[in-house]
Amino acid sequence: MKKILIVEDNEKNRILVRDILQHFGYETIEAINGEEGIRMTQEHKPDLILMDMQMPVMDGFKAIKALRADPGTEKIKIIAVTSFSMKGDREKAIEAGADDYLSKPINTRNLIKVVRRILGEEEKGGGEER
Repeated sequence: MKKILIVEDNEKNRILVRDILQHFGYETIEAINGEEGIRMTQEHKPDLILMDMQMPVMDGFKAIKALRADPGTEKIKIIAVTSFSMKGDREKAIEAGADDYLSKPINTRNLIKVVRRILGEEEKGGGEER
């Protein structure tokens, strides 16, 4: 079972993403800011991180840069998640070291498609997505 770390300061968003990922068979762990996200990544070595970009204590940009600078975490896949979906935001997230980018509000079908693609999993057939 693939493990996904959700780094998100908004509890409702964290619960929504957690419930969707668990429904599709992923194990989830959670952090509420970038600093905690780095610690959880080093401790649990998830297969993927969903990183909110705007958080207190340490934002997602700084957290991604720190994870990419650490040989123990540099190869872990990261999807940047942000409510800022202005022109250039995707590029800024990718520049910071994210593998992909999702904007809020989260499109639940797209979330699973992006997660599966980043993890290298094949799409499962017929009508599984909700």
